[in-house]
Amino acid sequence: RDLVQESELRSNDLVLPIFLNSLSSGRKEIKSMPGVFQWSVEDSLSFVSEQRKNGIKSFILFGIVDASEKDGEGSAAWDESGPVAKALSIYRKELGDVNLIADSCFCEYTDHGHCGPMDSKSQSRHQKQTLDGLKKMALIYAQAGANVIAPSGMVDGMVRAIRDGLQENAPSGISICSYSVKYASAFYGPFREAAENAPTFGDRRQYQMNPANRREALREALLDIQEGADMLLVKPAMPCLDVLREVVNSTQVPVGAYQVSGEYAMMKAAAQNGWLNEEAVFFESLLAIKRAGASFIISYWAPEAAKLLRSSHG
Repeated sequence: RDLVQESELRSNDLVLPIFLNSLSSGRKEIKSMPGVFQWSVEDSLSFVSEQRKNGIKSFILFGIVDASEKDGEGSAAWDESGPVAKALSIYRKELGDVNLIADSCFCEYTDHGHCGPMDSKSQSRHQKQTLDGLKKMALIYAQAGANVIAPSGMVDGMVRAIRDGLQENAPSGISICSYSVKYASAFYGPFREAAENAPTFGDRRQYQMNPANRREALREALLDIQEGADMLLVKPAMPCLDVLREVVNSTQVPVGAYQVSGEYAMMKAAAQNGWLNEEAVFFESLLAIKRAGASFIISYWAPEAAKLLRSSHG
């Protein structure tokens, strides 16, 4: 069985999300995601360092700011002293050879919870203002130490705008990982508690994709490659394995998948209730994502997976 196994999960395949807040110290557990925390930048360093020793080399960073720092534009997103920029600088200095991915969106920074400045009358997103903000955010993150900029707002033209901004002012060698296929999914619920970014009006279906559409996913992926994306991401993972495989088959760039908060929460809850074996069900789900063709997987269960993989390999 081991000799002819077709897919294998490795620690190098895993990307661990880190939620960073503006607190001076401590951590805050996310109730709907047992075992996952919001971290102060200072206290997150030891946690990230521990995961690096366990074999995880890649981390994706999300920032959470106080409500008083939020505005209609999400301008805190390009604050050089914000939690993500601060953490990038510290991690790069202290940890060296880690792959630091900066999620780049505005929903954690706007006072209305949408992924960019909104028109109050039409309740639609301002595309140009959003793209201008993305360029500023990406530049701050690149200069702070990010290897990868990961725009997740599903804005038309976002990859081109970021690529143009990076070429003009950023250090060389910065990659763009586009959330090209991001469905308007019911599986994102716990993330809204984690990132404190639930919309105050409407929803995000106007710019996130209809889960019923497959061909649209391929168009989005190909457009982002034309604009300069180095990597693509499909989200959520488990409900979209068919789409993941098609995107992999249709492109020549690495394609990752995001095992999102709802996927983590439902398996974790079932395991805590004794209905499923936690280790077995998470490993099976991660292997399924690999089997579908993912080059990398963003997962909240990455620490547990890395520990088990390390022990199984001696």
